[in-house]
Amino acid sequence: MSEIYRASTTAPVNIAVIKYWGKRDPSLNLPTNSSLSVTLSQSDLRTHTTASCSPTYNSDSLLLNGSPQDTSGSRTQACFRELRSLRSELEKSDASLPKLSTQKLKIVSENNFPTAAGLASSAAGFAALVRAIADLYQLTATPTELSRIARQGSGSACRSLFGGYVSWEMGSAADGSDSLATEVAPSSHWPNIRAIILVASSAKKGVSSTSGMQQTVATSELFSHRAKVLVPERMTKMKDAIKRKDFAAFAELTMRDSNGFHATCADTYPPIFYLNDTSRAAIRVVENINAAAGRSIAAYTFDAGPNAVVYYLAEDEGAVAGVFKGFLGEKEGWGSERGGKVKVVEGKDLDENAVQGLKDGVSRVILTGVGEGPISVQDHLVDEKGEAVAR
Repeated sequence: MSEIYRASTTAPVNIAVIKYWGKRDPSLNLPTNSSLSVTLSQSDLRTHTTASCSPTYNSDSLLLNGSPQDTSGSRTQACFRELRSLRSELEKSDASLPKLSTQKLKIVSENNFPTAAGLASSAAGFAALVRAIADLYQLTATPTELSRIARQGSGSACRSLFGGYVSWEMGSAADGSDSLATEVAPSSHWPNIRAIILVASSAKKGVSSTSGMQQTVATSELFSHRAKVLVPERMTKMKDAIKRKDFAAFAELTMRDSNGFHATCADTYPPIFYLNDTSRAAIRVVENINAAAGRSIAAYTFDAGPNAVVYYLAEDEGAVAGVFKGFLGEKEGWGSERGGKVKVVEGKDLDENAVQGLKDGVSRVILTGVGEGPISVQDHLVDEKGEAVAR
């Protein structure tokens, strides 16, 4: 009986505070601007992936949440090709190693959050895929080196190879060799960053990120100024804010960049609207919370979807998450370990229409915080016979 080789990992979601939007080379996923993100805790949001290979497998395959996925696409194949090349180099240098690079891959992956709903599922997914195959192949590549490969699967996946606070430097080389992710600071540097995610919709996005970026690059007149002037300034300021653990600066930069990103989407022709009425209600309530505190204790940000991610400090949990729990307490999500610890606080001078908008439009909440990068695990989703494990 042929041996089944397996390796498993979990990988985190990251939510950018300085957004990546636009590609200078779509085939290599090379961005038109650098970006910076916060890696979220895997106890709340993660992708769990097992990579396996065997002489008995007839073709590459990928099973996501129980559904077969097409592996013939250029993005997935780019990751497979790059990782197989690195494994092949190892095999050439050590004849005793099994020839895994020539065997077909079976990838089984599970998300514990909605896929394609603006919750960075592709980032966690490709980060987990690359890290799991790298472990399967026993590669010694660093997370930054692997980020070059993960980027080709999904741009923001390169940031999910790290925990804490992560920058993706856009680079300038035509081949993408310097378009890499690096750690700005580990989660232990500023461990008390928290987030509440208001899930406004679990439906698939109307305009995918890939096609949206292409439209924006081609037609938005605001896009160039954001990419060339605003983002470089904000990257420098955000790195400094994180270094100093200055939440007020972090909050303003986060909200300004989210607003600016969605302004370029609206400036796209025809316009792209990822935000909806629920999103705008969340913005209003965050503004109310900050006004009541007399300072910025909450910061909203939105990726290419309607879900609000609201960052805050652990010490301000009552004044932020507690206020949301006060009128969204019936929603799914508060029963989690984190959610159960949040004490209800009555909000002051809240916009009644915005509160009602959130009551009507939010389907669930997710409580989380800054967390670690990918973690190797022994919980395999492929059994010793090479079959996907039923869950």
